[in-house]
Amino acid sequence: MSTKIVSTKKRGFFNKFLDFVEVAGNKLPHPVTLFVIFSLAVILISAIAAAAGTTVEFERINTATGETEMATVAAISLLTVEGIRRIFAEAVTNFTSFAPLGTVLVAMLGVGVAEGTGLVQASLRKLVLSTPQKLITAVVVFAGVMSNVASDAGYVVLVPLGALIFLSFGRHPLAGLAAAFAGVSGGFSANLMVGTLDPLLGGISQQAAQMYSPGYTVDPTANLYFMIASTFLITIIGTLVTEKIVEPRLGQYKGEEVAEIKGITMEESRGLVWAAISLLAFVAVILVMVVPSNGILRSPEGEVLRNSAFMAGLVPIIALTFLIPGVAYGIAAKTVKSDKDVAAFMGKAMSTMGGYLVLAFVAAQFVSYFNWTNLGTILAVKGANFLRATGMTGIPMLIGFILVSGFINLFIGSASAKWAIMAPVFVPMLMAIGYSPEFTQLAYRIGDSTTNIITPLMSYFAVIVAFAQKYDKETGIGTIISTMVPYSALFLLGWTILFVAWFFLGLPLGPEAFIRI
Repeated sequence: MSTKIVSTKKRGFFNKFLDFVEVAGNKLPHPVTLFVIFSLAVILISAIAAAAGTTVEFERINTATGETEMATVAAISLLTVEGIRRIFAEAVTNFTSFAPLGTVLVAMLGVGVAEGTGLVQASLRKLVLSTPQKLITAVVVFAGVMSNVASDAGYVVLVPLGALIFLSFGRHPLAGLAAAFAGVSGGFSANLMVGTLDPLLGGISQQAAQMYSPGYTVDPTANLYFMIASTFLITIIGTLVTEKIVEPRLGQYKGEEVAEIKGITMEESRGLVWAAISLLAFVAVILVMVVPSNGILRSPEGEVLRNSAFMAGLVPIIALTFLIPGVAYGIAAKTVKSDKDVAAFMGKAMSTMGGYLVLAFVAAQFVSYFNWTNLGTILAVKGANFLRATGMTGIPMLIGFILVSGFINLFIGSASAKWAIMAPVFVPMLMAIGYSPEFTQLAYRIGDSTTNIITPLMSYFAVIVAFAQKYDKETGIGTIISTMVPYSALFLLGWTILFVAWFFLGLPLGPEAFIRI
């Protein structure tokens, strides 16, 4: 893509800026080499920061105990005997514990079978033949937003599917990938339902609120009404950005990948019916294990979202969601003759992941080094202290809080880790001037979501680069960042405008959750 953008139209300032970001980014070394350079830079910076005695003291929520505690964090140098020993000793552990690695590989076992049997291709052709083209972008973005109810599954399933769907419609696959990525990651805090992040952030907000008002409670549904409205906002903005900015900039796809569009044969039609029946049966089994109050997949305390086998087992459940219908389709469509075929499809899926595994190894080292050095925590605390020192109040303060949250998100990927640092500072401070913890949490979530898609520190960023390289081997970090900048900027702008409008209208944020205490 990067060297193939050709246009006879005069390019505006914004497009020229994106071109500069892309060209400059892609002139950098290969992403693997780039992460190696990033890792070496972190080692060097950590040594300088530690030699300068860089420390921060702050109050934070201990997410393990739920208690508020004072913490002093100092920069830790990796350019020491202990640091070098750790770099060598934990290299393998860094790789095997890299969050996206297991998620991608396990999910790909099921997806590989669904692709190998022909289920994915037949389903996409059915979608193409039955969906108006003008709606497909909105469908992809909306599906991406909704996928966050299943935690990180959207990164593995919907992002590559978005590319395939667009390719099936004769559109640029990277535009589909970008649309899905924008929905999954940029819209991570929007949904029509309570997701896995809501109880986690709510628990941290509640503990911070009790520093000011003992006994204050924050429910998982604290931001539900705003998030429902946000779902439609993000879908609209994501659709417009894709069709008006990203896709015209990409131009016509001239790569080697093709998606054949032809009618559904009798065997394929029978296979789709069998796949649908098997999927419904599997969903019914999962519901039996989740819906009853004593369901097997609930937590020992009877909860679905918190500490449950259902949430911990989402990745294998998703793999089975593709595997079971894939096998059923293959049997009915006669693309599966025996269990050997299924195993072969799984093996083929794994064989395509070689480039990703190399990228994941070096990305895992970089993320681990950054965490070990405490540089992210130091940046977060100093950013929070800077905002508090400005003396701003009211809406300017809250908008500043959104911007600082977005900036800090470039360096610390975990939403709960950042909030555990920032909540004890801002929740009591804003409660003192009348704003509810639910409202402060909402402002944080806007900033936290909108910059996910432009930071290489986001754990799934390497996955997205690998997916994109399937369609354009020249794709690099610069390509992805330049493609996603319009989404990030306009999501931030649109979401902030909605936030301000919600404030002035005085609307409830969720059931029994209001802007003011």
